[in-house]
Amino acid sequence: MSQTISRVGIDCRLAGQRHAGIGRYTEHLVRELLQRQTPYRWVLFFSDQEQADQVLANVSYEGTVEVVLAPVQHYSLGEQLQMPSIFNQQRLDILHIPHFNVPFMYSGKVVVTIHDLLWHEYRGSAVTTLPKWQYWPKYVMYRLTASHAIRKATAIIVPTQTVAKQVARYYPETVAKTVVIAEGVAPHFFEKSSIPAPKAVQKYFVYLGSLYPHKNVTTVIQALRELPEYSLKVVSSRSAFQQRLAAFVSEQKLTDRVEFMGYQSDEKVTTLLREATALVQPSLSEGFGLTGLEAMAAGTPVIASDIPVFREVYQHHALFFSPQDPASFVQAAQTAATMDRQKHLKAAQAYAKQFQWSKMAESTLKVYANALAL
Repeated sequence: MSQTISRVGIDCRLAGQRHAGIGRYTEHLVRELLQRQTPYRWVLFFSDQEQADQVLANVSYEGTVEVVLAPVQHYSLGEQLQMPSIFNQQRLDILHIPHFNVPFMYSGKVVVTIHDLLWHEYRGSAVTTLPKWQYWPKYVMYRLTASHAIRKATAIIVPTQTVAKQVARYYPETVAKTVVIAEGVAPHFFEKSSIPAPKAVQKYFVYLGSLYPHKNVTTVIQALRELPEYSLKVVSSRSAFQQRLAAFVSEQKLTDRVEFMGYQSDEKVTTLLREATALVQPSLSEGFGLTGLEAMAAGTPVIASDIPVFREVYQHHALFFSPQDPASFVQAAQTAATMDRQKHLKAAQAYAKQFQWSKMAESTLKVYANALAL
């Protein structure tokens, strides 16, 4: 008697570089899963063929994967109306949606990944540039959608204990089905990652990520006034928030020392990190802290805001500062500039190696198996 093969769907419409952190998470998850022998048939939903080709490049998956093109905008009314039918046509045994956007009318078994609860914690101008009449309906829809996803899910994956506690605070009934699975560092960050000699280190800091107000990059910019020899390189896709920050930089008369570099390739980012005095992570709220681990892998000090999630993820391998105190950042920056990089960063590199996408995939497979058994 032949064993039935479970059909496991993954919504990959947010996969790839174009969708930042969630995109990288989804891409690495899919690529790692397809490299393993499993009892599953994978059904992957992409926005278009170009996205599918990019995510699945150089991965052998013949006979184990079905690619379904679903050109439906995420977080849209179309997603709510069209995706349930698209998912149902595939007769899935379980569906993994790597964010909170589970369609209300989809009745199948679901695993969700909740990366953070930012919009639960922050509202209004802290997370949007929309006028109030546009923002508040969007916020209400977010709360309804996120609550539906979290409560409906058979299993919830979160990247840290910090996020698990947030989910438990808002949705205490979900504690038993929440699983913490850390993200990973791509191997290329470790390649040629000998600690740069002091002469090779340049007097600049790097910031990687979005420019929402809660990212708190303004504190670093204010601190630059007390660090006249240093500059800041901001690697972030252009946005309305960047325009806001650029105006602030102009007000501080620091336009010659803050460079907005836009999106950069992983290779360029790795080079920037290796020559930097430090990566800065000034955020007031995060779900994980992947860029800091990548910096450690590349042999770069990390200056991070002293918030619970960074304490959890970075342990003692980062230099912490009070996130709303520019003077505290200045002190951490001076430590980064004068520290014994070889001694500090060798331990940080070894620590970063514990975070592997392969481990994340293995743990996620266990979540699928347990969810399918329920």
